[in-house]
Amino acid sequence: MVNLEVNISGIKLRNPTLLASGIIGTSATLLIRAYKEGAGGVVTKSFTKERREGYPTPIIVAHKCGFINAVGLANPGIDGIKEIIPKVKAKGVPIIVSIAGTNPEDFLILALEAEKYGADGIELNLSCPHTKRFGLEIGTDKSIVREIITKLKDHVRIPIFAKFGLTDNIIEIAKVAEESGIDGIVAINTIKGMVIDVWLKRPILSNKYGGVSGPAIHPIATRIVYDLYESVNVPIIGVGGVDDWKSAVELILAGARAVQIGSALAYKGFRVFREIVNGICRYMERSGFNRIEEIVGLAHKG
Repeated sequence: MVNLEVNISGIKLRNPTLLASGIIGTSATLLIRAYKEGAGGVVTKSFTKERREGYPTPIIVAHKCGFINAVGLANPGIDGIKEIIPKVKAKGVPIIVSIAGTNPEDFLILALEAEKYGADGIELNLSCPHTKRFGLEIGTDKSIVREIITKLKDHVRIPIFAKFGLTDNIIEIAKVAEESGIDGIVAINTIKGMVIDVWLKRPILSNKYGGVSGPAIHPIATRIVYDLYESVNVPIIGVGGVDDWKSAVELILAGARAVQIGSALAYKGFRVFREIVNGICRYMERSGFNRIEEIVGLAHKG
């Protein structure tokens, strides 16, 4: 009998799939549905201290490589945290709350609010590639990353995960995060890109730049997870282009203990969770494995 349960820094998941942040994460109803459809847990959209309207439309473009979006961290602000967590927790759903700030104090205020209302964990958005003063702009600065994590670890008791994007120094930043006490690392976020309308002769997105997601970034995410597994000793959650069981297993073999699923919901719907979970289960049965832990990082032993 295959056991798909995983424990990531104290958060117990019935299987290694999570709804990724930024997809449907401000609706308690949809978060609960993702769990009912097979997800092992959910991650909310990133909350900021103040309400953000985000960028004007168009904010997303479909591309043959996947999607490119520039939502601009639109969210209801800190008040949204207390609205969403109790509803999701009432249904027994493991919930990780994503938060984004421009300084350590903002992150602390948001993290304490999430903990207060029952979040199972916190995901620090240090990786959004298209919003000024947030995400990647601070996630590449070692001193700021260290200060944020240290401050939160001094006051917050639930697990804290740092989500990093593609940068030249991601391994160095991850090591700083580990030294500062982070409970786990999520990698990667979308990658900065652009689509130009050849007839209008200008960028399509209102923000010009957006984050590329979907199958195009999966090999990059796999490489980053593989390198992180060899460089740090904290749990890794892989994300980037996961849309079937093979891409999920690939990240697990590279070193991820769980995987997040995002863009695939746009073209496969909620059924993608059960499809991936069933595929992982069949793969493990066929390969003679009983627990997820047996295949985490196995690609490093070949």
